[in-house]
Amino acid sequence: MPRELDEKDIAILKKLAPECKDLTCSGSDHRFHSILPPLSNHFAEDNNDFIERINRLSNEELTYITDMIRKGEESMGCMPVEDVEALVKIVHDRLSPETAKNIISAYESGHECGH
Repeated sequence: MPRELDEKDIAILKKLAPECKDLTCSGSDHRFHSILPPLSNHFAEDNNDFIERINRLSNEELTYITDMIRKGEESMGCMPVEDVEALVKIVHDRLSPETAKNIISAYESGHECGH
């Protein structure tokens, strides 16, 4: 579900991708509506880079993102499976197995890419 990124979202995106100067997708020319897909698809060089960037988040920020995923306001539909799997593992290890299961359920429910 498309949303407008608020100041908190933008601050988290810039923490994860300090090189992010513009909040517009170069492929679609639309504004970003989530944090994770732009990070995964536009800024992280590979899965290891994605993991390193996600690990920059505090547990509070990671909880915020997982809460947004559970509400259907943060998308994972456009992300490569290996990045989703890495996110689930980080959530499992740092937050809880239950939260990780919720993330898997949200991903499997088919939230589609907003292109």
